[in-house]
Amino acid sequence: MRFGPVPLSEAEGAILAHSQPLERGRLRKGRVLGPEDVAQLAAAGLGEVTVARMDPGDVHEDVAAARLAAALVPDPERAGLTVGRAATGRVNLHATAPGVAEIDAARIDAVNGVHPMITVATVPRWQRTAARTMVATVKIISYAVPEDALARAEAMGRNAMRLRAVTLSHVELIQTAVPGTEEDGAKGQTAIGARLDRLGVALAPVHVVPHETGPLARALAASEAEAILVLTGSATSDIADVAPEAVRRAGGSVHHFGMPVDPGNLLFLGDLRGRPVIGLPGCARAPALNGADWVMERILCGVEVSPRDIAGMGVGGLLKEVPQRGRPREG
Repeated sequence: MRFGPVPLSEAEGAILAHSQPLERGRLRKGRVLGPEDVAQLAAAGLGEVTVARMDPGDVHEDVAAARLAAALVPDPERAGLTVGRAATGRVNLHATAPGVAEIDAARIDAVNGVHPMITVATVPRWQRTAARTMVATVKIISYAVPEDALARAEAMGRNAMRLRAVTLSHVELIQTAVPGTEEDGAKGQTAIGARLDRLGVALAPVHVVPHETGPLARALAASEAEAILVLTGSATSDIADVAPEAVRRAGGSVHHFGMPVDPGNLLFLGDLRGRPVIGLPGCARAPALNGADWVMERILCGVEVSPRDIAGMGVGGLLKEVPQRGRPREG
């Protein structure tokens, strides 16, 4: 692509690089100049105009953006995404339903390394989405890009993103109360209910049991929910503490305890007869984002969360402090 000022006599067929005011209205940048446009520019007193002119083998910005978006998401319906119309070298991709965004970061990085004028920006990996949330935008920065560069970007970015929609629709929150307290479970139920509502997931009625292994194990074993959340009245301090031990006594297993996300350190993750069990940290009673949100959202969308996945959450895991914490980071 060639870029720069040209005499009006050579401007026809070129792409206007900058919007130009006229006696009536304006010609917007990106317009392919026709004879009438050139005549209007001359009438406005211009002798030359800055344009972009495509070379053989160049692809127009809108065509390039549409092609790259189609490579990133070849089957939009199956991917749970909508692919917008190309305009000014841009195509936006939106989620069709609540879920989490599955982004192949390596593929997106490869695309963005092909040519500086070919770009894709996305939300963070596994970010929660609502219907119509913008998940990515493809932007061709210049008015045209070389065909060979575009073809490489298409190949490198194929199938790089999709929406993982919610797969579990019925969740139960079991809370424990420490003797001598007046915990009725309302605060935890409200906070967790609001989180689940954003994903369109139903929460079973309030269920509070004593903070003891036996009663909690019986409640876990009796639950018919597709996923079980546990919020204890006293913080879980070890993988052998009351709540993890109750999961095991109910016939389940505990895969992981602790996470490098703050707030959210005291999370545990387990399984009970094929159903996920998430031991929530106490900060989940507050509406602020915490590490449990990242785990819970993925699991409700059918995404496996391994101990290695949790270990990888540390970078970016220093979240906003929750004022209600009993032990702030800096006290």
